Amino acid sequence: MADELSKVFAALADPTRRDMVARLAVSDATVGQLAEPYDVSIQAVSKHLKVLEDAGLVTRTREAQTRPVHLEAEVFDLMTRWIEWYRRAAEERYQRLDVVLAEMNNAEMHDAVHRDESPTKKGKAS
Repeated sequence: MADELSKVFAALADPTRRDMVARLAVSDATVGQLAEPYDVSIQAVSKHLKVLEDAGLVTRTREAQTRPVHLEAEVFDLMTRWIEWYRRAAEERYQRLDVVLAEMNNAEMHDAVHRDESPTKKGKAS
């Protein structure tokens, strides 16, 4: 069975589901409301919602005769922590690379200065 983060990323791999998540970020909606802008059946939208629900991204509640779909924002915390960990790791790697490049640049400058100070330079009179 896939881990939670894999399910979330897999669910968000589909552009229709990403659009539904974006719309649910604004407000809860029924399946019918979510289906309106798409040229697909209610059943197709329900299948998309099932994938989002299995990933923990949405829940369905019952209010009177409607079943609004609600975005579970806490799942984004899991994604954010994962992305942030790798962003920090990459940033640290780039900072280490900056140090190495600066040291190499300083060494080249140091060598160039010492070459210019040499008393026996070619092409110049002593």
